[in-house]
Amino acid sequence: MAKRFVEEIASEGDEAHPYAFHVSGPRNVSSPNWRDLINSSWKDANYRRTVIACFIQAVYLLELDRQENRTEATALAPKWWKPFKYKLAQVLLDERDGSIFGAILEWDRSAALADFIVIRPSGAPRAVLALRGTLLKSPTIRRDIEDDLRFLAWESLKGSVRFGVALEALKTTVEKHGSCNVCIAGHSLGAGFALQVGKALAKQGVFVETHLFNPPSVSLAMSLKSIGEKAEFVWKRFKSMLPSNAVTQCNEEVETQKTSAIVGGEGGGEMKKWIPHLYVNNSDYVCCYYTDPAETSADTQAGSAEASGKENKDPGHEHVAAKLFVMSKGKQKFVEAHGLQQWWSDDLELQLALHNSKLITKQLKSLYTLPPPPPLPPQSKPR
Repeated sequence: MAKRFVEEIASEGDEAHPYAFHVSGPRNVSSPNWRDLINSSWKDANYRRTVIACFIQAVYLLELDRQENRTEATALAPKWWKPFKYKLAQVLLDERDGSIFGAILEWDRSAALADFIVIRPSGAPRAVLALRGTLLKSPTIRRDIEDDLRFLAWESLKGSVRFGVALEALKTTVEKHGSCNVCIAGHSLGAGFALQVGKALAKQGVFVETHLFNPPSVSLAMSLKSIGEKAEFVWKRFKSMLPSNAVTQCNEEVETQKTSAIVGGEGGGEMKKWIPHLYVNNSDYVCCYYTDPAETSADTQAGSAEASGKENKDPGHEHVAAKLFVMSKGKQKFVEAHGLQQWWSDDLELQLALHNSKLITKQLKSLYTLPPPPPLPPQSKPR
């Protein structure tokens, strides 16, 4: 089935572009079919990760198609979502240069019916908001690098226009389909946006499934500050490269982190948890710091990529949780370790890391920290 699936895609065009789906796309994954009505492929963690990674690749190619003026007939991007019975519902544009940095893909009922799939398979999201990372091409590199520097210097992306656009798009999609039918995903810089957008909604009590591939894990601000006075000059240079409102945005982020967010659950005010999925490579210095264990625990266990229901928890913050999948193939070059393609490769071996991560705790603890109890009213003295 998987082989025939690839051959069908290849038959749509004989182009040998390195980013064509039949050239660099996944091999051991099949197109949805009527059997999914009985046993949905979307229930398999490997299939889910593969398809969502393909959707992010489609966003990279949407921008490349735009830059290269490709027509509908020659466009590369659609081949990365059509096989899975999804359609392009909306593109997210950066108003600064008109580049495409994200897209909303929705379940294509018409395409599914054509293959006798009468209902959406169990577990398949109605909509996916996918966000790309840095694209080193001249039309968009300036704005991409500007946001990279924003994160490196301040560990916040809220000052970027992309944050506001992505947050508004996600809110609209959730209102249309419901939070349990929507997921957000991103790679590299896009994963940074997805994390902060998903966190912003979680603080409002809206929990959206989140998949983060090679998310940026450490800010230059933290690194340089730890070096000391010798880094002062470099630190000032990086600050000068940021927009004038970056300092204000940074201060707002710090205040937000200081504010405890209580999320009420259904019945009895019980707290719910937002559990993002993080996919990191130990050889990728952009995201490898997520594997640093918390000082409170040194225990580490591992399981297969299909393992589920286990969460990365910090004993000091019992509500902090995330699923951290780690791939380690030994020493790899950065381009390979940071690439998106690795997440649908045939020889992918993941471990579900269960140790307590300092950075996950730092990113999520503000969501679930109880506020201090209100002061007791003053008691009148007995006469």
